[in-house]
Amino acid sequence: MTIDEPGTTQDERREFFRIDDSIQVSYRVITPEELPESIDEPLQGDDRLTVMTRLQTISQHLSAPLHRIEQRDPDVADYLKALDEKINLLGQSFLTEEKELLNRPSQSVNLSAGGLAMDITESLQVGDLVEIKLLLLPSYTGVVAYGEVVGVDNSTGGDAAYPFHIRINFSLIRNSDQDALIRHIMRRQGEMLRQRREQLDQEYD
Repeated sequence: MTIDEPGTTQDERREFFRIDDSIQVSYRVITPEELPESIDEPLQGDDRLTVMTRLQTISQHLSAPLHRIEQRDPDVADYLKALDEKINLLGQSFLTEEKELLNRPSQSVNLSAGGLAMDITESLQVGDLVEIKLLLLPSYTGVVAYGEVVGVDNSTGGDAAYPFHIRINFSLIRNSDQDALIRHIMRRQGEMLRQRREQLDQEYD
């Protein structure tokens, strides 16, 4: 995590949270008429995909009260945590209907809360609008965002099946989805740092 410098804009702060990751992702090119006017609009019936994101947002808001309960009555806190796990399992069951995304192989992406870059099979044009669906593991967090293609290059990844490299900036994303992306990225950054420390410890043993 990077400490904000004075005068840092919100967009710049979002870009501080950026990682290389492997996730399940799908996209489709849309017309300007298909772009919702507001993040408050239902995102084309994708409530099933984003149910885990909303559940995690609720859990985040309840974390402080749960901590206070845990200090007063650990048994009650354990019971509430078990209920939370049950609800999360039910939330994950909604994802079984998102077969198109679930059946996709994981794909390497460069991911931030403000956009992503990845290799694709088809050539898009700068300025194209896209609808993007992400499934973040292992939390099964679904994210739906709309974005604009801001860069198209030849891929340097060496996989002939994915000859084009695109960069997309999110232009419309729910605050809860963006928060979920930041939590996922910070968690993955923590895992990478731990793995790096363990490798260094092994090298010096």
